[in-house]
Amino acid sequence: MDVGSIIDLDITGVAHGGVFVARHEGRVVFVPDAIPGERVRARLTDTSKKSFWRAETLDVLDAAPTRRPHVWAPADIDVPPERRPGGADFGHIDLAAQRELKLDVVRDALARIGRLEVPATISSATAQRDTDGSVLAEETVDGTGWRTRLSLHVDDAGVVGPFAQRSHRVVPVESMPLATPAVERALASLGVGRPGHIDLVQAADGAVRILPRPAGERPDPAVREVVVEQAAGRSFRVDAGGFWQVHRLAAHTLTGVVARRLVESAVEGLAVDPDGWHLDLYGGVGLFAATLGDLGGGSTRVTSVESDVRATEHAGRNLAEWVGARAETARVDRWISALRASASASQRARLARGVVLLDPPRAGAGRQVVEDVAALDPRTVVYVACDPVALARDLGTFREAGYLSDRVDAFDLFPNSHHVEAVAVLRRG
Repeated sequence: MDVGSIIDLDITGVAHGGVFVARHEGRVVFVPDAIPGERVRARLTDTSKKSFWRAETLDVLDAAPTRRPHVWAPADIDVPPERRPGGADFGHIDLAAQRELKLDVVRDALARIGRLEVPATISSATAQRDTDGSVLAEETVDGTGWRTRLSLHVDDAGVVGPFAQRSHRVVPVESMPLATPAVERALASLGVGRPGHIDLVQAADGAVRILPRPAGERPDPAVREVVVEQAAGRSFRVDAGGFWQVHRLAAHTLTGVVARRLVESAVEGLAVDPDGWHLDLYGGVGLFAATLGDLGGGSTRVTSVESDVRATEHAGRNLAEWVGARAETARVDRWISALRASASASQRARLARGVVLLDPPRAGAGRQVVEDVAALDPRTVVYVACDPVALARDLGTFREAGYLSDRVDAFDLFPNSHHVEAVAVLRRG
C-alpha cells in the first residue's frame, strides 16, 4: 500500500512516544489520537519501513469508553490531522486511563528493554501544603494548567505556535490549556514574531517572561534575566531561559520522593551519610544536590556536575550554605570517567559511603556513565528519568554491575501528554 491509502484499524495497545499500536495484514501500524480497544479510520503517512508503518487517525469508528472531548479543542479528532497542534497527545483520554497507559509503557520498557522484573506504580504530582496542612497548590482534576514554561516556534512568515503533530509546520493557536492561566494569557497576546523560537516562562513570582530566540542568534549572557524558583522550602537561582522543571509542582514532587525513598532505604539510620562523598550528576542549578545536603546536614560533601556554565554558576550560589558543596562545569561522561581513573583510596572510601544521583536528559546516562558510576561502588544510586526506555536500558546496565532496585515510582508530571517521569533507588544486590 502507498502513502495516502485509507485503512480501518483495530487499536490493540500503546507504544512509547505517544502512539498506539494496530496491525494491518500482519504489519504493525503506529497511529496517534487513538485508544486501545478502538476501531479507527486512518491514512497511511509512512510506508518506507519493512517492520512497521505509520498512519494518522481520521475518524473514530468505535470509541473507547475512556475517550473524552480533547482538552485542547484545536487538537481534537474532528480537526484535520495536518492542523492538529502537537504537545497534548493524550488529551483525548480520561486522566486515570492516561496514567494506566503510561504505566503500561513503563512496565513494558522495564521488562522488554531492561529485562527486569521490577514492580512499578504511577502517581500524580504531589500537592503542596502549608505548615498547618492546608493545600497551597495541587493538580487540577483534568490535568490542565500546569505548564510554567512553553516553547513556541516561529516560521519564516512570522507565524507563532507549536508544530503540528510529527511535522515542522507551525500551527497558530490562541490557547494552550496545559499552560498556567498566566502563560496562556501571554500566548494569546503574541503577534507576529521573528523566525526562530519564543519561550514563555512563569517563575515563582508569578510574572511571565516573553523570551524571543531568533534563529541564528545567541543570547548575550550579560543580559540574561535571573529568576528565583521555589522547591522544598528553598529558593533556587536560575536563568529565565535556563532549565527548570516545567510542571508547577514537579520540583516539589521529585525532591520529595527522592528524599522519602532515601529515608526509607537508609543504612545504619543514615539517609545520606555525612561522612560520604555524594554526587549530583546532570545537576543543573543544584536542585537534587540541595536535597542530599538537607538530608546529610551542613557539612555534607556533595558535588554537582553540569555541562552548562550558567547553570553551574547558579548551582554554586544555590549550594553555598554547605561547606562541602562544589559545582563543577563538565560533561558528565568525561568527568565521571576521569574520577574513576584518578580517585585516591580515601576518595573511594568516601564515595563508597555516598549517594550518586543521576538526572540525565531524555537520552539517558548511557552504558559508559553507568559502568563508571558502578565502578566507584557508591552505597546508593538514585536515578531520576524522563524517558522510560532510557531508564530501563540504564537500569539493565546497573543490574549487570550488581545494582538493583526494588521498585520504580513513576509520576504523571506531564498530564495530557505521553511523557512520564520516574525515580528508582538502587543498591548493590
